Amino acid sequence: MKTVRLSVLLCLLTPGLALAQAPESVVPAKLSLADALRIAEERNPAMASARAAVAMASADQVTARTRPNPAFTFNSEGYGTNTQLGFWNGQELSLRVDQEIERGGRRGLRNEAAEAAERSANASLADQRRRLWLNVRRAYLQLVLARTDQDTARASLDEMDRVIAVNRARLEQGEISGGEMRRLQVERLRFMDDVFSAELAARNARSALLALMNAPRLDIEFEPTETLAAPPAAPELVPAHSSIPSSGQQSATVQRDALAARPDLAAARSDEARADSETRLQHALASPNITVGGGYKRDFGASGVIVGLTVPLPLFNKNAGGIARADAERQLAASRVAATELVVALDVQQAMNAVEVNRARVAYIEKEHLQNARQSRDIVLASYSAGAIGLTDFLDAQRAFRETQRTYNRALYEYRVSLFELDAALGK
Repeated sequence: MKTVRLSVLLCLLTPGLALAQAPESVVPAKLSLADALRIAEERNPAMASARAAVAMASADQVTARTRPNPAFTFNSEGYGTNTQLGFWNGQELSLRVDQEIERGGRRGLRNEAAEAAERSANASLADQRRRLWLNVRRAYLQLVLARTDQDTARASLDEMDRVIAVNRARLEQGEISGGEMRRLQVERLRFMDDVFSAELAARNARSALLALMNAPRLDIEFEPTETLAAPPAAPELVPAHSSIPSSGQQSATVQRDALAARPDLAAARSDEARADSETRLQHALASPNITVGGGYKRDFGASGVIVGLTVPLPLFNKNAGGIARADAERQLAASRVAATELVVALDVQQAMNAVEVNRARVAYIEKEHLQNARQSRDIVLASYSAGAIGLTDFLDAQRAFRETQRTYNRALYEYRVSLFELDAALGK
Protein backbone atom coordinates (compact mmCIF):
# COMPACT_ATOMS: atom_id res chain seq x y z
CA MET A 1 0.00 0.00 0.00
CA LYS A 2 2.83 2.38 0.84
CA THR A 3 4.47 1.55 -2.48
CA VAL A 4 1.29 2.46 -4.37
CA ARG A 5 0.98 5.77 -2.50
CA LEU A 6 4.62 6.59 -3.23
CA SER A 7 4.13 5.81 -6.93
CA VAL A 8 1.08 8.04 -7.11
CA LEU A 9 2.94 10.85 -5.35
CA LEU A 10 5.86 10.57 -7.80
CA CYS A 11 3.47 10.64 -10.75
CA LEU A 12 1.90 13.83 -9.42
CA LEU A 13 5.25 15.51 -8.77
CA THR A 14 7.00 14.47 -11.99
CA PRO A 15 5.16 16.90 -14.32
CA GLY A 16 5.95 19.79 -12.01
CA LEU A 17 9.60 18.84 -11.84
CA ALA A 18 9.74 18.48 -15.61
CA LEU A 19 8.21 21.91 -16.11
CA ALA A 20 10.62 23.45 -13.61
CA GLN A 21 13.63 21.97 -15.39
CA ALA A 22 12.39 22.50 -18.94
CA PRO A 23 13.74 26.05 -19.48
CA GLU A 24 17.29 25.17 -18.43
CA SER A 25 17.25 21.97 -20.49
CA VAL A 26 17.42 24.18 -23.57
CA VAL A 27 21.18 24.38 -22.96
CA PRO A 28 22.87 20.97 -22.61
CA ALA A 29 25.55 20.40 -20.00
CA LYS A 30 28.08 19.74 -22.79
CA LEU A 31 27.55 22.36 -25.46
CA SER A 32 29.06 22.01 -28.92
CA LEU A 33 29.40 24.87 -31.35
CA ALA A 34 26.83 23.23 -33.64
CA ASP A 35 24.31 23.09 -30.79
CA ALA A 36 25.00 26.71 -29.85
CA LEU A 37 24.35 27.83 -33.43
CA ARG A 38 21.16 25.78 -33.66
CA ILE A 39 19.77 27.06 -30.33
CA ALA A 40 20.65 30.67 -31.15
CA GLU A 41 18.98 30.48 -34.54
CA GLU A 42 15.83 29.01 -33.00
CA ARG A 43 15.56 31.31 -29.98
CA ASN A 44 17.38 34.57 -30.71
CA PRO A 45 14.91 37.51 -30.66
CA ALA A 46 16.63 39.23 -33.57
CA MET A 47 16.00 36.16 -35.73
CA ALA A 48 12.35 36.12 -34.65
CA SER A 49 12.08 39.80 -35.56
CA ALA A 50 13.59 39.16 -38.99
CA ARG A 51 11.18 36.27 -39.61
CA ALA A 52 8.26 38.53 -38.63
CA ALA A 53 9.49 41.13 -41.14
CA VAL A 54 9.41 38.47 -43.87
CA ALA A 55 5.84 37.56 -42.90
CA MET A 56 4.85 41.23 -43.00
CA ALA A 57 6.40 41.65 -46.45
CA SER A 58 4.53 38.58 -47.71
CA ALA A 59 1.27 40.05 -46.38
CA ASP A 60 2.02 43.36 -48.11
CA GLN A 61 2.48 41.49 -51.37
CA VAL A 62 -0.98 39.94 -51.01
CA THR A 63 -2.41 43.41 -50.46
CA ALA A 64 -0.56 44.81 -53.48
CA ARG A 65 -2.16 42.27 -55.83
CA THR A 66 -5.74 43.13 -54.90
CA ARG A 67 -7.99 45.24 -57.11
CA PRO A 68 -10.30 48.02 -55.89
CA ASN A 69 -13.66 46.78 -54.64
CA PRO A 70 -16.78 47.72 -56.62
CA ALA A 71 -19.29 50.06 -54.97
CA PHE A 72 -23.01 49.38 -54.82
CA THR A 73 -25.40 52.37 -54.53
CA PHE A 74 -29.13 52.28 -53.71
CA ASN A 75 -31.19 55.50 -53.95
CA SER A 76 -34.85 56.05 -53.20
CA GLU A 77 -36.48 59.51 -53.73
CA GLY A 78 -40.05 60.79 -53.68
CA TYR A 79 -41.62 57.87 -51.91
CA GLY A 80 -44.96 58.81 -50.36
CA THR A 81 -45.83 61.68 -52.74
CA ASN A 82 -48.25 59.49 -54.69
CA THR A 83 -49.48 56.56 -52.64
CA GLN A 84 -51.98 55.46 -55.31
CA LEU A 85 -49.14 54.13 -57.51
CA GLY A 86 -47.91 51.70 -54.85
CA PHE A 87 -44.45 51.16 -53.48
CA TRP A 88 -42.68 50.11 -56.68
CA ASN A 89 -44.08 52.84 -58.97
CA GLY A 90 -44.54 55.61 -56.42
CA GLN A 91 -40.92 56.73 -56.14
CA GLU A 92 -37.70 57.38 -58.01
CA LEU A 93 -35.63 54.25 -57.40
CA SER A 94 -32.09 53.57 -58.64
CA LEU A 95 -29.70 50.65 -58.23
CA ARG A 96 -26.11 51.23 -59.37
CA VAL A 97 -22.71 49.47 -59.33
CA ASP A 98 -19.47 51.46 -59.84
CA GLN A 99 -15.98 50.09 -60.44
CA GLU A 100 -12.80 52.10 -60.12
CA ILE A 101 -10.31 51.40 -62.91
CA GLU A 102 -6.66 51.89 -62.05
CA ARG A 103 -4.54 53.60 -64.66
CA GLY A 104 -0.83 53.67 -65.42
CA GLY A 105 -0.18 50.06 -64.43
CA ARG A 106 -0.48 50.88 -60.73
CA ARG A 107 -1.37 47.35 -59.67
CA GLY A 108 1.65 45.93 -61.46
CA LEU A 109 3.94 48.57 -59.96
CA ARG A 110 2.58 47.92 -56.48
CA ASN A 111 3.22 44.24 -56.98
CA GLU A 112 6.78 44.92 -58.20
CA ALA A 113 7.49 47.06 -55.15
CA ALA A 114 6.01 44.45 -52.81
CA GLU A 115 8.03 41.64 -54.40
CA ALA A 116 11.21 43.69 -54.05
CA ALA A 117 10.34 44.41 -50.41
CA GLU A 118 9.84 40.69 -49.78
CA ARG A 119 13.19 39.88 -51.39
CA SER A 120 14.79 42.53 -49.19
CA ALA A 121 13.16 41.05 -46.07
CA ASN A 122 14.38 37.56 -46.95
CA ALA A 123 17.88 38.90 -47.62
CA SER A 124 17.79 40.74 -44.29
CA LEU A 125 16.82 37.48 -42.59
CA ALA A 126 19.80 35.75 -44.22
CA ASP A 127 22.06 38.64 -43.17
CA GLN A 128 20.77 38.45 -39.61
CA ARG A 129 21.58 34.74 -39.61
CA ARG A 130 25.07 35.48 -41.00
CA ARG A 131 25.80 38.03 -38.28
CA LEU A 132 24.28 35.84 -35.56
CA TRP A 133 26.46 32.90 -36.59
CA LEU A 134 29.55 35.11 -36.45
CA ASN A 135 28.62 36.46 -33.01
CA VAL A 136 27.88 32.99 -31.64
CA ARG A 137 31.11 31.57 -33.05
CA ARG A 138 33.10 34.46 -31.56
CA ALA A 139 31.38 34.20 -28.17
CA TYR A 140 31.85 30.43 -28.11
CA LEU A 141 35.56 30.72 -28.87
CA GLN A 142 35.88 33.43 -26.21
CA LEU A 143 34.55 30.90 -23.72
CA VAL A 144 36.94 28.23 -25.04
CA LEU A 145 39.84 30.70 -24.74
CA ALA A 146 38.86 31.60 -21.19
CA ARG A 147 38.60 27.93 -20.23
CA THR A 148 42.01 27.27 -21.82
CA ASP A 149 43.51 30.20 -19.90
CA GLN A 150 41.95 28.76 -16.76
CA ASP A 151 43.63 25.42 -17.36
CA THR A 152 46.97 27.13 -18.02
CA ALA A 153 46.68 29.27 -14.88
CA ARG A 154 45.68 26.32 -12.70
CA ALA A 155 48.49 24.17 -14.06
CA SER A 156 50.99 26.94 -13.28
CA LEU A 157 49.48 27.35 -9.83
CA ASP A 158 49.69 23.62 -9.14
CA GLU A 159 53.32 23.60 -10.16
CA MET A 160 54.01 26.60 -7.95
CA ASP A 161 52.30 24.82 -5.04
CA ARG A 162 54.53 21.79 -5.56
CA VAL A 163 57.62 23.99 -5.51
CA ILE A 164 56.37 25.74 -2.36
CA ALA A 165 55.78 22.38 -0.68
CA VAL A 166 59.32 21.29 -1.52
CA ASN A 167 60.77 24.59 -0.32
CA ARG A 168 58.78 24.45 2.89
CA ALA A 169 60.59 21.23 3.71
CA ARG A 170 63.90 22.78 2.69
CA LEU A 171 63.14 25.79 4.93
CA GLU A 172 62.55 23.54 7.91
CA GLN A 173 65.91 21.92 7.23
CA GLY A 174 67.58 25.34 6.94
CA GLU A 175 68.58 24.93 3.30
CA ILE A 176 66.83 28.17 2.17
CA SER A 177 66.03 31.45 3.86
CA GLY A 178 62.65 32.72 4.94
CA GLY A 179 62.92 35.59 2.46
CA GLU A 180 63.05 33.16 -0.46
CA MET A 181 59.95 31.41 0.88
CA ARG A 182 58.06 34.67 1.21
CA ARG A 183 59.00 35.58 -2.35
CA LEU A 184 57.50 32.31 -3.54
CA GLN A 185 54.30 33.14 -1.64
CA VAL A 186 54.13 36.55 -3.34
CA GLU A 187 54.63 34.94 -6.73
CA ARG A 188 51.88 32.45 -5.92
CA LEU A 189 49.51 35.40 -5.45
CA ARG A 190 50.17 36.45 -9.04
CA PHE A 191 49.38 32.96 -10.30
CA MET A 192 46.23 32.88 -8.19
CA ASP A 193 45.20 36.23 -9.62
CA ASP A 194 45.51 34.73 -13.10
CA VAL A 195 43.10 31.99 -12.02
CA PHE A 196 40.57 34.55 -10.77
CA SER A 197 40.87 36.64 -13.94
CA ALA A 198 40.37 33.57 -16.14
CA GLU A 199 37.36 32.53 -14.05
CA LEU A 200 35.75 35.95 -14.50
CA ALA A 201 36.43 35.90 -18.25
CA ALA A 202 34.89 32.43 -18.51
CA ARG A 203 31.76 33.45 -16.64
CA ASN A 204 31.28 36.59 -18.72
CA ALA A 205 31.86 34.68 -21.97
CA ARG A 206 29.39 32.02 -20.88
CA SER A 207 26.78 34.67 -20.07
CA ALA A 208 27.35 36.41 -23.41
CA LEU A 209 26.81 33.14 -25.25
CA LEU A 210 23.68 32.38 -23.22
CA ALA A 211 22.32 35.82 -24.10
CA LEU A 212 22.80 35.11 -27.81
CA MET A 213 20.92 31.83 -27.33
CA ASN A 214 18.15 33.66 -25.41
CA ALA A 215 18.53 31.30 -22.48
CA PRO A 216 16.07 31.68 -19.58
CA ARG A 217 18.98 32.49 -17.24
CA LEU A 218 22.44 33.87 -17.91
CA ASP A 219 24.17 31.83 -15.18
CA ILE A 220 23.41 28.32 -16.48
CA GLU A 221 26.46 26.10 -16.10
CA PHE A 222 27.70 24.24 -19.17
CA GLU A 223 31.03 23.26 -20.67
CA PRO A 224 32.15 23.79 -24.28
CA THR A 225 33.20 20.67 -26.15
CA GLU A 226 35.47 22.34 -28.72
CA THR A 227 39.11 23.32 -28.27
CA LEU A 228 41.20 26.09 -29.75
CA ALA A 229 43.61 23.80 -31.52
CA ALA A 230 41.34 21.04 -32.84
CA PRO A 231 39.07 21.90 -35.78
CA PRO A 232 35.33 21.37 -35.28
CA ALA A 233 33.96 17.98 -36.23
CA ALA A 234 31.02 19.37 -38.23
CA PRO A 235 32.08 20.73 -41.64
CA GLU A 236 29.68 23.68 -41.50
CA LEU A 237 31.45 25.08 -38.44
CA VAL A 238 34.61 26.05 -40.27
CA PRO A 239 34.95 27.79 -43.63
CA ALA A 240 35.50 25.59 -46.65
CA HIS A 241 39.04 25.47 -47.99
CA SER A 242 37.84 27.28 -51.10
CA SER A 243 36.71 30.16 -48.87
CA ILE A 244 40.24 30.80 -47.62
CA PRO A 245 42.16 32.63 -50.32
CA SER A 246 45.72 31.51 -50.83
CA SER A 247 48.50 33.99 -51.37
CA GLY A 248 48.27 33.45 -55.12
CA GLN A 249 44.57 34.16 -55.45
CA GLN A 250 43.50 37.45 -56.93
CA SER A 251 41.76 39.73 -54.47
CA ALA A 252 39.41 40.94 -57.21
CA THR A 253 38.02 37.42 -57.65
CA VAL A 254 37.32 37.06 -53.95
CA GLN A 255 35.75 40.51 -53.85
CA ARG A 256 33.50 39.67 -56.78
CA ASP A 257 32.32 36.46 -55.12
CA ALA A 258 31.55 38.36 -51.92
CA LEU A 259 29.58 41.03 -53.79
CA ALA A 260 27.47 38.29 -55.32
CA ALA A 261 26.90 36.36 -52.09
CA ARG A 262 26.53 38.93 -49.29
CA PRO A 263 22.89 39.05 -48.12
CA ASP A 264 23.16 42.60 -46.75
CA LEU A 265 24.15 43.80 -50.23
CA ALA A 266 21.30 41.77 -51.74
CA ALA A 267 18.91 43.47 -49.31
CA ALA A 268 20.23 46.91 -50.30
CA ARG A 269 19.82 46.10 -53.98
CA SER A 270 16.27 44.87 -53.41
CA ASP A 271 15.52 48.10 -51.55
CA GLU A 272 16.83 50.01 -54.56
CA ALA A 273 14.55 48.00 -56.87
CA ARG A 274 11.62 48.67 -54.54
CA ALA A 275 12.38 52.39 -54.50
CA ASP A 276 12.50 52.42 -58.30
CA SER A 277 9.09 50.74 -58.50
CA GLU A 278 7.72 53.16 -55.91
CA THR A 279 8.99 56.09 -57.96
CA ARG A 280 7.25 54.85 -61.10
CA LEU A 281 4.12 54.22 -59.03
CA GLN A 282 4.13 57.78 -57.74
CA HIS A 283 4.41 59.07 -61.32
CA ALA A 284 1.45 56.87 -62.25
CA LEU A 285 -0.56 58.36 -59.37
CA ALA A 286 -0.27 61.77 -61.00
CA SER A 287 -2.99 60.71 -63.47
CA PRO A 288 -6.18 59.93 -61.48
CA ASN A 289 -8.20 56.79 -61.82
CA ILE A 290 -11.56 56.72 -63.58
CA THR A 291 -14.73 55.14 -62.30
CA VAL A 292 -17.29 53.53 -64.57
CA GLY A 293 -20.71 52.42 -63.43
CA GLY A 294 -24.12 51.30 -64.49
CA GLY A 295 -27.42 50.18 -63.12
CA TYR A 296 -31.17 50.29 -63.18
CA LYS A 297 -33.54 53.22 -62.53
CA ARG A 298 -37.29 53.16 -61.87
CA ASP A 299 -38.83 56.64 -62.23
CA PHE A 300 -42.48 56.56 -61.05
CA GLY A 301 -43.32 53.59 -63.18
CA ALA A 302 -40.87 54.17 -66.04
CA SER A 303 -37.78 51.92 -66.21
CA GLY A 304 -34.36 53.00 -67.46
CA VAL A 305 -30.71 52.10 -67.60
CA ILE A 306 -28.00 54.11 -65.81
CA VAL A 307 -24.54 54.53 -67.32
CA GLY A 308 -21.94 56.68 -65.57
CA LEU A 309 -18.32 57.76 -65.90
CA THR A 310 -16.37 59.67 -63.23
CA VAL A 311 -13.06 61.34 -64.13
CA PRO A 312 -11.27 63.38 -61.41
CA LEU A 313 -9.72 66.57 -62.74
CA PRO A 314 -6.05 66.92 -61.72
CA LEU A 315 -6.14 70.68 -61.34
CA PHE A 316 -4.68 71.14 -57.86
CA ASN A 317 -3.02 67.86 -56.90
CA LYS A 318 -0.70 66.18 -59.39
CA ASN A 319 1.16 64.20 -56.68
CA ALA A 320 4.22 66.42 -56.97
CA GLY A 321 5.16 65.81 -53.34
CA GLY A 322 4.90 62.02 -53.65
CA ILE A 323 7.00 62.02 -56.81
CA ALA A 324 9.71 64.21 -55.26
CA ARG A 325 9.85 62.05 -52.15
CA ALA A 326 10.04 58.84 -54.20
CA ASP A 327 12.88 60.26 -56.31
CA ALA A 328 14.81 61.19 -53.16
CA GLU A 329 14.18 57.73 -51.69
CA ARG A 330 15.49 56.11 -54.87
CA GLN A 331 18.66 58.19 -54.68
CA LEU A 332 19.03 57.24 -51.01
CA ALA A 333 18.66 53.55 -51.83
CA ALA A 334 21.27 53.82 -54.59
CA SER A 335 23.67 55.51 -52.16
CA ARG A 336 23.12 52.73 -49.63
CA VAL A 337 23.97 50.13 -52.26
CA ALA A 338 27.24 51.91 -53.04
CA ALA A 339 28.04 52.28 -49.33
CA THR A 340 27.30 48.59 -48.68
CA GLU A 341 29.56 47.56 -51.56
CA LEU A 342 32.39 49.50 -49.92
CA VAL A 343 31.67 47.82 -46.57
CA VAL A 344 31.72 44.39 -48.20
CA ALA A 345 35.01 45.09 -49.97
CA LEU A 346 36.58 46.36 -46.74
CA ASP A 347 35.26 43.39 -44.71
CA VAL A 348 36.70 40.91 -47.19
CA GLN A 349 40.09 42.59 -47.42
CA GLN A 350 40.47 42.97 -43.67
CA ALA A 351 39.37 39.37 -43.10
CA MET A 352 41.88 38.12 -45.68
CA ASN A 353 44.60 40.18 -44.00
CA ALA A 354 43.68 38.78 -40.58
CA VAL A 355 43.70 35.17 -41.79
CA GLU A 356 47.08 35.53 -43.43
CA VAL A 357 48.74 37.32 -40.51
CA ASN A 358 47.19 35.16 -37.78
CA ARG A 359 48.09 31.97 -39.63
CA ALA A 360 51.71 33.12 -39.80
CA ARG A 361 51.59 34.21 -36.15
CA VAL A 362 50.43 30.78 -34.93
CA ALA A 363 53.06 29.01 -37.01
CA TYR A 364 55.80 31.32 -35.74
CA ILE A 365 54.92 30.84 -32.07
CA GLU A 366 54.68 27.06 -32.48
CA LYS A 367 58.02 26.85 -34.26
CA GLU A 368 60.12 29.44 -32.50
CA HIS A 369 58.86 29.87 -28.95
CA LEU A 370 56.32 27.43 -27.54
CA GLN A 371 58.47 24.32 -27.45
CA ASN A 372 61.55 26.29 -26.39
CA ALA A 373 59.69 27.95 -23.53
CA ARG A 374 58.38 24.60 -22.29
CA GLN A 375 61.79 22.96 -22.47
CA SER A 376 63.44 25.94 -20.80
CA ARG A 377 60.94 25.85 -17.97
CA ASP A 378 61.43 22.11 -17.41
CA ILE A 379 65.23 22.47 -17.40
CA VAL A 380 65.16 25.41 -15.02
CA LEU A 381 62.71 23.62 -12.72
CA ALA A 382 64.99 20.57 -12.54
CA SER A 383 68.02 22.79 -11.95
CA TYR A 384 66.25 24.76 -9.24
CA SER A 385 65.09 21.59 -7.50
CA ALA A 386 68.70 20.40 -7.55
CA GLY A 387 69.90 23.71 -6.14
CA ALA A 388 71.94 24.54 -9.25
CA ILE A 389 70.24 27.90 -9.93
CA GLY A 390 68.57 30.55 -7.85
CA LEU A 391 64.95 31.48 -7.30
CA THR A 392 65.07 34.45 -9.68
CA ASP A 393 65.99 32.29 -12.66
CA PHE A 394 63.25 29.82 -11.80
CA LEU A 395 60.58 32.53 -11.52
CA ASP A 396 61.70 34.17 -14.76
CA ALA A 397 61.42 30.88 -16.64
CA GLN A 398 58.01 30.18 -15.11
CA ARG A 399 56.70 33.62 -16.10
CA ALA A 400 58.13 33.30 -19.62
CA PHE A 401 56.41 29.97 -20.20
CA ARG A 402 53.13 31.23 -18.79
CA GLU A 403 53.16 34.33 -21.01
CA THR A 404 54.17 32.29 -24.06
CA GLN A 405 51.33 29.84 -23.48
CA ARG A 406 48.81 32.62 -23.04
CA THR A 407 50.07 34.38 -26.17
CA TYR A 408 49.77 31.14 -28.09
CA ASN A 409 46.23 30.59 -26.84
CA ARG A 410 45.29 34.10 -27.91
CA ALA A 411 46.90 33.55 -31.32
CA LEU A 412 44.91 30.34 -31.83
CA TYR A 413 41.72 32.13 -30.81
CA GLU A 414 42.31 35.06 -33.16
CA TYR A 415 43.21 32.73 -36.03
CA ARG A 416 40.01 30.73 -35.59
CA VAL A 417 37.96 33.92 -35.29
CA SER A 418 39.59 35.37 -38.41
CA LEU A 419 38.51 32.25 -40.33
CA PHE A 420 34.93 32.76 -39.18
CA GLU A 421 35.12 36.48 -40.00
CA LEU A 422 36.30 35.64 -43.51
CA ASP A 423 33.47 33.17 -43.84
CA ALA A 424 30.99 35.90 -42.82
CA ALA A 425 32.63 38.52 -45.04
CA LEU A 426 32.23 36.23 -48.05
CA GLY A 427 28.56 35.68 -47.21
CA LYS A 428 28.96 31.94 -46.78
